[in-house]
Amino acid sequence: MERLIFVYNADSGLFNTLTDIAHKIFSPATYACNLCAITHSNLGMRKSWKEFLETLAVPLDFLHRDELIAQYGRDDIALPAILSENAGELEVAVSAAAINQVNDIEALKQLVMNFLSPAETVKES
Repeated sequence: MERLIFVYNADSGLFNTLTDIAHKIFSPATYACNLCAITHSNLGMRKSWKEFLETLAVPLDFLHRDELIAQYGRDDIALPAILSENAGELEVAVSAAAINQVNDIEALKQLVMNFLSPAETVKES
């Protein structure tokens, strides 16, 4: 696997970020991106998620919906999703349905770990 790509069900840009923050504060039950809701507070990435990502032995990339379309021409993947890239081809590693079923970072970590091989789960010192 060349990389793991985390794709948020939101568009990039300052205006969209501010709108998303407001949506998470005022109407969290209807917020469309569970990946973002679990991994980010209103001030940025949660420390425990960041620390987990730093242990993974695969390159990581983070995209928004519009960036996925611009970089890969893909608008046919249900989001949020975690994708793997192999030779330029994308495969769904963790589906939107799976991400939307979890409620906390520990459960999300387990979904990622279930996809990765043992060699990809821990960086060598």
